[in-house]
Amino acid sequence: MTSAGSTAVSTDQLSDVPAIARMGVVGAGQMGSGIAEVAAKAGVDVIIVEASESAATAGRARIEKSLDRAVKAGKLDASEEVAILDRLTFSSDLESLTDRELVVEAIIENENAKTGLFRRLDEILEDELAILASNTSSIPIMKLAMATRRPEQVIGIHFFNPVPVLHLVELVTSLHTSSATQDRAAAFSGNQLGKRVILSKDRAGFIVNALLIPYILSAVRMFESGFASKEDIDQGMVTGCAHPMGPLALADLIGLDTTKAVAESLYEEFKEQLYAPPPLLARMCEAGLLGRKSGRGFYDYERRS
Repeated sequence: MTSAGSTAVSTDQLSDVPAIARMGVVGAGQMGSGIAEVAAKAGVDVIIVEASESAATAGRARIEKSLDRAVKAGKLDASEEVAILDRLTFSSDLESLTDRELVVEAIIENENAKTGLFRRLDEILEDELAILASNTSSIPIMKLAMATRRPEQVIGIHFFNPVPVLHLVELVTSLHTSSATQDRAAAFSGNQLGKRVILSKDRAGFIVNALLIPYILSAVRMFESGFASKEDIDQGMVTGCAHPMGPLALADLIGLDTTKAVAESLYEEFKEQLYAPPPLLARMCEAGLLGRKSGRGFYDYERRS
């Protein structure tokens, strides 16, 4: 059984752990497509499942656009792009994942949707040692694990957006996650994908979002109260604290719906006011102003383009 504490993970000691050759990703949005892309770059055979053929097609287009940028920037050869795309299979049928050694869930940040999916994947996967992983930003892994008959093989593998660029992965183990599962997930994330791996306790928000979300919510409240403009709030943190982007621009990048969902998970678990979503955030989500992915959030990205 794994330790409940949080610590950095040294993957150098896991060189003997067998590599993952066949992986599945459920969800081809920003996160799912990014996870599939980095895995295919690492030589893994990846099946990406979306709810419909149109969504799967959109996911493939998203990956192709990302790879095209890498080719134009000289970071990737055209022949390598072709090889990467050849390792990707897109489907709208969960049954296509039966032979996978690892499946990463990257769907909407909704507990009921995720637990339902984990229950179904548990029935589908034929490999008794197959790992079920979630890219959830905040939902406790134990809740997902207990929806399956293999809780010892359920783990959180939390990537960060954009996945091909950011090097961090949070591994989140529940009280049931086995040491073998942790080692295989760590070796996959660190040795195969080249990510920096840290280990978090199984609490809502884990390490990064437990720190990040209150910071973003504070910025939303500051803007909502009229204390400062969104531009001055963001510029203050970029120039004054050397952050790569301000908190409101970052919320737009994450997605305001995702930011709100993570805040709600944190508030449900800890009942502390700093985690409560501000009314403005809720109204913007209701209006469909979700940030970059919808074209408008705190900033108007349609005008910028």
